[in-house]
Amino acid sequence: MSIPKEPRQLMINLMYLVLTALLALNVSAEVMNAFFSLDRGLKGSRNIVEKSNETIMENINKQADAYRKPENEKYRENAKQALALAEEFTAYIDGVRQKLFDKAGGPSKSDPTIPKDIRNKDITTRMFVLGEAGAKEGIGFEIERKIKDLRNKLLELADNDPEVAASMPLDVEPLPAKTDKTSWADFKFRQMPVAACFPILGKIQSDAKASSSAVLNYCLKKVAGEDIKFDAFQPAISAPKGYVIAGEKYEADIFLSAYSTNADNISISVDGRPLPIKDGVAKYEVMTSSTGVKSYKVTINVKNPLTGEVKTYSKDFQYEVGRRSASIQLDKMNVFYIGVDNPISISAAGVSSNELNVSASGAGISLNKDGPSHYQVRVTTPGEATITLSGGGLPPTKFTYKVKRIPDPVPLLGAQRFDSAIPNGTFKAQGGVAAVLENFDFDAKCEVAGYTVAYQKKRADVVEKTNSGARFNPDVQDLIRRAEPGDVYYFLDIRAKCPGDVAARKLGDLVFKIR
Repeated sequence: MSIPKEPRQLMINLMYLVLTALLALNVSAEVMNAFFSLDRGLKGSRNIVEKSNETIMENINKQADAYRKPENEKYRENAKQALALAEEFTAYIDGVRQKLFDKAGGPSKSDPTIPKDIRNKDITTRMFVLGEAGAKEGIGFEIERKIKDLRNKLLELADNDPEVAASMPLDVEPLPAKTDKTSWADFKFRQMPVAACFPILGKIQSDAKASSSAVLNYCLKKVAGEDIKFDAFQPAISAPKGYVIAGEKYEADIFLSAYSTNADNISISVDGRPLPIKDGVAKYEVMTSSTGVKSYKVTINVKNPLTGEVKTYSKDFQYEVGRRSASIQLDKMNVFYIGVDNPISISAAGVSSNELNVSASGAGISLNKDGPSHYQVRVTTPGEATITLSGGGLPPTKFTYKVKRIPDPVPLLGAQRFDSAIPNGTFKAQGGVAAVLENFDFDAKCEVAGYTVAYQKKRADVVEKTNSGARFNPDVQDLIRRAEPGDVYYFLDIRAKCPGDVAARKLGDLVFKIR
């Protein structure tokens, strides 16, 4: 493309190139973020596999404990080793991830889980392929060796079973036919941005966990055999809560703890009423109305799939239906202020107001009941105050609140604040300084204790007068009446005393220029 000679066309072309570059940067940012989203998804998958492995290991232990023989002990130990090897390898990759995270600048300001330099390709090439200063090779070659070593050890624990080998995703895949790369590390990591390396490492960790899962399934099959075995049963219940509020629904999952999803050989009933079963679990639901302890009986019939023998297991369960517990509601805000009445409302459903005991401690707190379930709270000291409710069957229930001074008021001269120019007539019409509590919900008033007025006339010495209280005294009034355009008045060391204050607090100064 030839360069245009016309300046206007040249400028248009340059703007187009800049726009194209900006669009490319936006796409790049989206791609970078997608890598970390993928990495988080892989981590979630690993957590699921880990929980599954824990369940398989528990089943292996149960079978090995129930049928103690040398072969079962061998495969129990093989399963433990598989988990330990995968955990050790995962921890090693975590160390590599942390090292890469640190080399990429550590946590970013926008998202501390993402490093700062996510687009850098030189960091990954040196770290994984070329090697750091003094190293013969990058860490990618060590990862390759550890992958091969872990795969071989896991296969040995599974007796080098071909089916296990085919189901194990952890492996060093061969290089593509059409590539100029000379090694697996070079192919995986050279010129890869930092963001892309995290999901690569995450996938390696996930493959390790999944490969150990393949070994555990193999060991479980060897320990349990081809037949389903039941030798001990215990009815179990899983309820969201054992104490519910009247009018709510009580729910519970009832299941046989040793149930196998490969067999449909149980029936469950509650108080003689059969319940539908899905994946070994029956859901029991009943509406609640009256309060008190409720009981029900669970009966589970289990048929042995090998002998046809039916055994019955029964157990009684209980849940309690109650009412709402006590609560305190502050009518204004979630803090008590010194020097004013703090209104609160107290309720304890199911407890008579005659039986409800209300006590308070801390911060010089006192309570004054001024109506049904309504109190005025007074406090004297900053800190924390505690209100305790008890009685009528309600256990002692504590509620803790912060105690603060009333916030500083704002000094005003009429409607004027801070530094401002004021008309001469308006200025002379004022009668004193006020201290106003702005945006404060309580009925409180702060009184001005005093201040100093300094009068600065053009090309004249400053005249100062001290004033006690809010309104101008005669000396200060005399200064105010002298005001002329260009004069400056300073209201210094303004002090005010608010409810609950032991001494007056300083509010600052006001400056006005007469116009």
